Amino acid sequence: MTENAQQQPPAPDTELPTQYAPADVEGPLYERWVERGYFEADAKSDKPPFTVVIPPPNVTGSLHLGHAFEHTLIDALTRRKRMQGHETLWQPGMDHAGIATQNVVERELAKEGKSRHDLGREAFVDRVWQWKAESGGQISGQMRRLGDGVAWSRERFTMDEGLSQAVQTIFKRLYDDELIYRAERIINWCPRCLTAISDIEVEYQDDDGELVSMTYGEGDDTIVVATTRAETMLGDTAVAVHPDDERYRHLVGKLIKLPLTDRSIPVVADEHVDPEFGTGAVKVTPAHDPNDFEIGQRHDLPSIAVMDEHAVITAHSPFQGLDRLEARSAIVAALRAEGRIVAEKRPYVHSVGHCSRCKTTIEPRLSMQWWVKVGPLAEAAGDAVREGKVKIHPQEMEKRYFDWVDNLHDWCISRQLWWGHRIPVWYGPDGEVVCVGPDDEAPTGEGWHQDTDVLDTWFSSGLWPFSTLGWPERTESLAKFYPNSVLVTGYDILFFWVARMMMFGLYAMDGTPPFHTIALHGMVRDQFGKKMSKSFGNAVNPLDWMDKYGSDALRFTLARGANPGVDVPIGEDWVQGSRNFANKIWNATRFALMNGATVDGPLPERSAMSATDRWILSRLNSVVAEVDAYYDDFQFAKLSDTLFHFAWDEVFDWYVELSKTVFMAGGAPAEVSKRVLGEVLDVTLRLLHPVVPFVTETLWTTLTGGESVVIAQWPADSGFRDADAEREIETLQSVITEVRRFRADQGLQPGQRVPARLSLDGTALAVHETAIRQLLRLQPEGESFTATATLPVAGAEVALDLSGTIDVAAERKRLAKDLAAAEKEKAQANGKLGNEAFLAKAPDQVVEKIRTRLAKAEEDIARLTAQLERLPQA
Repeated sequence: MTENAQQQPPAPDTELPTQYAPADVEGPLYERWVERGYFEADAKSDKPPFTVVIPPPNVTGSLHLGHAFEHTLIDALTRRKRMQGHETLWQPGMDHAGIATQNVVERELAKEGKSRHDLGREAFVDRVWQWKAESGGQISGQMRRLGDGVAWSRERFTMDEGLSQAVQTIFKRLYDDELIYRAERIINWCPRCLTAISDIEVEYQDDDGELVSMTYGEGDDTIVVATTRAETMLGDTAVAVHPDDERYRHLVGKLIKLPLTDRSIPVVADEHVDPEFGTGAVKVTPAHDPNDFEIGQRHDLPSIAVMDEHAVITAHSPFQGLDRLEARSAIVAALRAEGRIVAEKRPYVHSVGHCSRCKTTIEPRLSMQWWVKVGPLAEAAGDAVREGKVKIHPQEMEKRYFDWVDNLHDWCISRQLWWGHRIPVWYGPDGEVVCVGPDDEAPTGEGWHQDTDVLDTWFSSGLWPFSTLGWPERTESLAKFYPNSVLVTGYDILFFWVARMMMFGLYAMDGTPPFHTIALHGMVRDQFGKKMSKSFGNAVNPLDWMDKYGSDALRFTLARGANPGVDVPIGEDWVQGSRNFANKIWNATRFALMNGATVDGPLPERSAMSATDRWILSRLNSVVAEVDAYYDDFQFAKLSDTLFHFAWDEVFDWYVELSKTVFMAGGAPAEVSKRVLGEVLDVTLRLLHPVVPFVTETLWTTLTGGESVVIAQWPADSGFRDADAEREIETLQSVITEVRRFRADQGLQPGQRVPARLSLDGTALAVHETAIRQLLRLQPEGESFTATATLPVAGAEVALDLSGTIDVAAERKRLAKDLAAAEKEKAQANGKLGNEAFLAKAPDQVVEKIRTRLAKAEEDIARLTAQLERLPQA
């Protein structure tokens, strides 16, 4: 066999199995796509680039519905662009997830009765790398299950050698530009994980606590303050009031007694205080509250830390050594004993921050940390959107973006962990501080040591759009694929990941933003709109639904719910419905192939086509145009819905059914329709492919004999339109629909044949008589034909003989009984709605329920009356 012959794709199957079995198809298909390199991207290509990065999932993670949703949207975009002739890169990779990964490995060590300190830093980091090699990244296999068309050869990890060089490079540049500094500031501290954590790692929930009001000072200098964290009063260094508050003007500048201590603290005037809230006086603890820290800075107050990193009291007092919660109760008891408690409210429900990893209540804590001075970086990130360099979609999300970047505080980037990018700063024996870049030699000698902290995970993931392409080297990939074409991500991380990428991209890439468009989507929720959570019992493993219904079914359900920036409800019934859609596509294509549908040769001349052929081609091209417009506007729900109704309703339920009579008759019209049907299926399968890739690949290659729909050309609107044909077939549809409705109303079985006379002369429907009779199960009229029901529709007339099919007298009696019941229901509903006394007392939901009953009764009356009028006289 020659080399060229070895590279030829296998010949397509000429027949399809009777049923579609996703489990037998999906895995082998995906591996074939990867082996043939369809998803790889060539930086040397002269094709226009289209680049999307994957929001890097945590190495500890597994595929959840949120991932499946986001990946479906990105995959649909990239598959379409690839078919449109773009050099398409979907950049894959994973985040090292500092705190999450360290926690996982520490739990593994705990099972062995060890801690990371037993191993030491170097051995512990080696252990994490070992865990990553053996157990990390299971999400990669799950992405393959979903059909993600990523360039696997380019997979990156935020701790790999290249990305580590990028992190060290940008840290050094920011440090040299005085945009990174070290300072003692208030941070979110987790007493369990023993590290500072970012805002994104804090989860707020309403907890039951206590609000204690207590007096400070003595005699005329007494002032009442309230707190939910009584233990922090040991670190109070002032009481603050509003400058215009007349109640406390005499106290401003005075020192008052701080209870339970031997200290006195000043009363200061600060505009931060709300005089209308509570007593209008607040205790100030600069070392343990971010707002208090700012007040302390403005008034040059000392910051007294009274808790250690474990949230244990360190103040020299009777409470030293107590956990913060133990100290809280003990301090309240001591204040009560002194008669200083003036009010206690329990439970007092208030919002409390918790560590997202371990659920421990976080502690605001004064700590020496590394910070990014975000002012100039955030200004550039805001200007990029204001000036139109970057578009946010949907546009209404821009306000949220500006609210964030225009008010961004300096960013704490240091973490007290061992797993992560170590801060590249060395300290010398005489107070020297040296920041080391990737090409610099670290200082050595006695007394020199590196900073023990690592960088926030968001620092390295903020470099993702360009570090994955080889930056700081000016690589071919960087030149070809930066900036990204679009970023698809959830609105929930607009402030954290997206803003950081914008700041770093503009800084590192000479003012070029990291992407042209930010397309924001919502969160996946259950079918009732409730957040999915294990604690709620409504969390779903997407692999379970893929196993049960196929990956295409899950993808189509998710895409069909994806309106820009809006949360997505999903239920198993909807996935089952999408599975039925995949089966419908399969069965219709199988029928077409069995009846000779073909893509061979050019389309027949318009003059050779029937109105049905011209109608479906006209509709097909309109749909191509609609789908393109929806893709360009990131309207995944609308494009999916358009394709669903076109494929199911128009192609399968109408064109295929109308073509059956043509195929049975044979001759030239049948050959024309076979070619038209082949064309319609070819284009429809290509349009559907980005959202449902597996079933469309199998069907398209079988239909066309092409190598793969992945690399097929995206359909273009040919401009074929035929308004006359569309009107004609719409009329035909209305006739068939109206008669079907009448048959159903009369209780006729779908397959039951009824004698009928069709008066179609002089209408465009005359040429469709055979199809009408076939689809409506209408027999020719016989000698004994009696028109017992006549339906005037669309300028034509359909007369039916029901004398041998239904008992007219019994049917009239049944309908009359149902009509009387509907009229009684209407009267009762009207009576209640007309009763002013009832309306004044009834709950809104009860009134609304009665209005619904009234509307239903009126609808039933109209329907039943029409049915009675159509029945022949008994």
